[in-house]
Amino acid sequence: MSEIVVFGAGGTAGSRIAAEAVERGHRVTAAVRRPEATSYLPPGVRTVTGDATSARSVRELAGEADVFVVAIGGGERDLWRDAARTVVDTLRELPDPPRVIHVGGGATLLTPKGTRYLDEPDFPEEYRDSAEGQADALEIYRSSADGVTWTYVSPPPLEFHPGERTGHYRTGTDHPVTDAQGRSVLTYEDLAVAIVDEIENPRFGNARFTAAY
Repeated sequence: MSEIVVFGAGGTAGSRIAAEAVERGHRVTAAVRRPEATSYLPPGVRTVTGDATSARSVRELAGEADVFVVAIGGGERDLWRDAARTVVDTLRELPDPPRVIHVGGGATLLTPKGTRYLDEPDFPEEYRDSAEGQADALEIYRSSADGVTWTYVSPPPLEFHPGERTGHYRTGTDHPVTDAQGRSVLTYEDLAVAIVDEIENPRFGNARFTAAY
């Protein structure tokens, strides 16, 4: 059993990660900016006010955590960069910091040409801010010095949506996992399964992974 703090547990990904973790018997703390708006989280999830961009908040919650899951969203480009920088800089000052699992974007995955999806000429402009912010976050983790153990998780770049929990998926690293038809598909529910599996049986320390069917 792990003590897991989920930043952004009120969101689409964070709420499913919190539910999956508590269902498996972990102690889960939902760290959200507005605790009163998270009544839909399952019983057993403790809700507190928390902010991954606040060094004070990160420091206070680190003392009771084995794992931080950063699953925030809904902001401008700076949000993801600031969260990654705050978490890394704050945790590396602590004697026994929690491991960090950052739920990132799929646009940083590589196309068959070896370029990032966000650098493709037809990448949708409405998603550019979040894609660039998540790219900034990935670079912060990759360039972080010793003292913080992190994992960055990328869902598929296109076909990622709420749906059924199957409990099945395949993993990759920097390229999307594709099926026989070349599609890379995953539900939020099975992304949560993959993340809690990684918490229970770490395989991608200081690395990025992706998952799909």
